Amino acid sequence: MGRSVGTATSNGDNGNSGRDGSLGPQPVYVVHRELFDTFYTREYPALVALAHVLTGARASAEDVAQEAMLAAYRRWDEVGELEFPAAWVRQACAHLATSFTRRRLVEARALLRLGGRRTEVAELDEGASVFWAEVRRLPRRQAQCLALFYVYGCSVAETAQVLACSESSVKTHLSRGRAKVAPRLDLRHDGGPNDEL
Repeated sequence: MGRSVGTATSNGDNGNSGRDGSLGPQPVYVVHRELFDTFYTREYPALVALAHVLTGARASAEDVAQEAMLAAYRRWDEVGELEFPAAWVRQACAHLATSFTRRRLVEARALLRLGGRRTEVAELDEGASVFWAEVRRLPRRQAQCLALFYVYGCSVAETAQVLACSESSVKTHLSRGRAKVAPRLDLRHDGGPNDEL
């Protein structure tokens, strides 16, 4: 993605045989890696959406997405060479969102012990808020699979690549996650673990 390969001749050789007996100019492969700025501009909005559905808070989602992008920037020499750098940053974002949610739960418990109150401002319409609240109650992997599927429209293969797991695991997590969310929201769930999603 975002890379092209071209050839050029080395050392300005004009095509004649070299003194070492070689048959002519040696090709030099030049790989044009996508610029980080371009990558950031394209990926950031959907990354915020992914973090939002996993954390439940828009402002926190922006922090999580920024943190994931910062991690990618710091390792861009490595990440930029990957076949699908977006998978790397999405995986980082999913993990950071999960860590954020755990931290927030610890903080909430501490505030309750101290008698503090915390109010959440609804960022999504009522139906979407209820759905994503139920998704956040799922086990981590199921929530990540559902978020990637519904926010990015990732296929099973793409989700597996982002989360570094098998396609069969993704299908299982999606099916189980939907099966758990559906009764809570009074939705119909017909799918089995091997559905082609």
